[in-house]
Amino acid sequence: MKKHLAELRTLAEERGIDVSGEMRELERRIENSEPKPLTRFDRVQLARHQERPFTLDYIQMMCDDFVELHGDRNFRDDPAIVGGWATLDGKSVMVIGHQKGRDMKENLHRNFGSPHPEGYRKAGRLMLMAEKFGRPVITFVDTQGAYPGIGAEERGQAEAIARNLFVMAGLEVPIVSCIIGEGGSGGALGIAVADRVLMMENAIYSVISPEGCAAILWRSRDMAADAAEALKLTAPDLADSGIIDEVVPEPGGGAHFDPEGAAEALREAILRHLSELGGLDRTQLIEARRAKYYAMGAWEETGADG
Repeated sequence: MKKHLAELRTLAEERGIDVSGEMRELERRIENSEPKPLTRFDRVQLARHQERPFTLDYIQMMCDDFVELHGDRNFRDDPAIVGGWATLDGKSVMVIGHQKGRDMKENLHRNFGSPHPEGYRKAGRLMLMAEKFGRPVITFVDTQGAYPGIGAEERGQAEAIARNLFVMAGLEVPIVSCIIGEGGSGGALGIAVADRVLMMENAIYSVISPEGCAAILWRSRDMAADAAEALKLTAPDLADSGIIDEVVPEPGGGAHFDPEGAAEALREAILRHLSELGGLDRTQLIEARRAKYYAMGAWEETGADG
């Protein structure tokens, strides 16, 4: 557009026509019409968009022969976490992920994607099953956080998540985790301790939501946009800090504008990382995974003058 405007200006000058006023107005309109860079809070809103692909959508678009497995063999089945066997590029894998709902009825059924402890125990059971049969684990993370209700706490929410962290740290098969929407606190980490962590371009990953952070620091949820800037919770931020391994690009406007395109980009990234991890034996896999997390948050001490 600016190129054409410059050509029009040149043509007007050649013919001796003064159109400077009209050109300034056109330039102003063009500047106002150009898309502005997304803020971190813009990406928070995109990550929460109700039309974004959820776990079951990605499984349907990327995998064949999905067989969902239910229950934690202890209390009940938690619909906020889904999982089971699937075929990806002709190979058997275990897929596990948070699942939100599209409408109020489904959201109530899925508890808005916030799992109870039995959901994490189901996920841990399926991971150990994958290890038993020597199959990779792929997880899809999309939750505001684990459910904080009294019943969940009574049934051991913190222990269930901690147990998953322990299991995943020593799992003897490759694990690839994909942050596809919201990655909130321990609720996300409970299925995200992986050899490789991929993150969709407009996803977020943080210890707390911007609204929760704003309520604590400023006593007002109205400061959520400022909190998002301070938290640095976007995919580029986390790639720069070494928390995630790859940012998966989304179609223009976000994954909800072209779910198939988003799924294909994520599928390609997953297969590439699984291929790289396939060259490691069990000992190398676990040692590399643990080294990855030991290195996070490390710092170097400096002298008194440093």
